Amino acid sequence: MPTASDAPTRAPARRLIAAVVLAPVLATLALWAFAWPAARTAPRDLPVGVAGPAAATAPVERQLRQRDGAFEVHHYADEAAARDAIENRSVYGAVVVTPKGPELLTASAASPVVAQFLRQAVAERAAADGTAIRTVDVVAAPAQDPRGAALTASVLPLAMAGIAAGSAVTLLGLRGARAAGALVAAAALVGVAAAGIADSWLGVLTGDWWTEAAALALSTLAVSAAVAGLAALVGRAGTGVAAGVVMLFGNPFSGASSAPEMLPEPAGTIGQWLPPGAGATLLRSVSFFDGAAATVPTLTLTWWAALGLGAVLVGGALRTRAASSEPHVDRTLTPVG
Repeated sequence: MPTASDAPTRAPARRLIAAVVLAPVLATLALWAFAWPAARTAPRDLPVGVAGPAAATAPVERQLRQRDGAFEVHHYADEAAARDAIENRSVYGAVVVTPKGPELLTASAASPVVAQFLRQAVAERAAADGTAIRTVDVVAAPAQDPRGAALTASVLPLAMAGIAAGSAVTLLGLRGARAAGALVAAAALVGVAAAGIADSWLGVLTGDWWTEAAALALSTLAVSAAVAGLAALVGRAGTGVAAGVVMLFGNPFSGASSAPEMLPEPAGTIGQWLPPGAGATLLRSVSFFDGAAATVPTLTLTWWAALGLGAVLVGGALRTRAASSEPHVDRTLTPVG
């Protein structure tokens, strides 16, 4: 029968088992989160347009719809309407049927991967029909980053910066308004520094400088506020939980390297609800599309930031109240005698 003396022996054994099991569990989860979307990258209800007279575009629309739900087809009256839809980020590209033959409109700034996929898909049809097709990049990616690699690479550093800021505020013991102010200030500095590197130095962002800095700052604040806010409510363990969600799900599900519609569901949808995915979408919108389709990602990031900062303030108030309600012990010396 176990006795009380066995407890010290069991505790180290449990910690050893937990340490041994935790590593493969985390490795398996990380491998699934990163490898699964990459291995299943394919179009799923990818918004594309077809422009021209209905009778002329019917064969093109029919062929696109035959791809087992790969495309969400939108019809436009002419090339000008299709271009407007691309510039407003309603579709990723469009096939325009003209008297001189089909023409493909793409937007490599929205996603170089999608633009390449559309070129291949339409080229296959043109080759089968024996016709030549002209491709026009309506919103081209910057010459310094034609494949979007730099923008994709910015997702992880911004997430790490947010995690670092939220963790630092927690570890330094900042509470309430001071913690919230520190998070906002740190995010603003990250936004300015990131815009200085990506726009002013590397030239991989081509939009309004201050708007880009604001988008980068908001992306950072959404992460840092979530990390610090959860820690303020549940303790330092909340830092690890929030950081784990951002790193294990936010980054691989962001769709930054391709597009949310190229990821398996529900990864593509979940990714746009998390700060890294919403941040990447917002950055593309303000950098290359004059802010088109920026409302939803802005609201998503604002929601994360507001909830996180609110949790920081509430957690600070609760701890202050708990500290003030503790019984006061008078430690002054009383003369004897």
